[in-house]
Amino acid sequence: MTAAKIYIVEEHPSVRLALVDTLSHAGEIEVIGHTGDANSVLTDVECLMPDVVLVEVKRSDGMGLELIRQICSLTRRPRIVVLTSYESDWEIEAAKRAGADGYILKEIDADDLARQIQSMAAA
Repeated sequence: MTAAKIYIVEEHPSVRLALVDTLSHAGEIEVIGHTGDANSVLTDVECLMPDVVLVEVKRSDGMGLELIRQICSLTRRPRIVVLTSYESDWEIEAAKRAGADGYILKEIDADDLARQIQSMAAA
């Protein structure tokens, strides 16, 4: 099994770096990039070609759902997983309409998160 290549979009540096650290040690996952800057996401994803993009939708700039739409417009579209602090029925539906393939709470166990990412990458 080849490692799932992931890209992380999270505007909070401490959360983003914790995710990078956790997932880099999960096995069968390769974190190929990460950013908190909405302006660099599309170019990075297009160049790096991840299998899965983790996207925080509750961003202070309000760009979370728009980032999902933009990523979905790429020719080689990765799987998109929303990573959020708390669940909202409205947000789940909006994320699905924007093109998200999955929705995961940040409080998930690291092993479960890795398994879900691997599953998404293999789909």
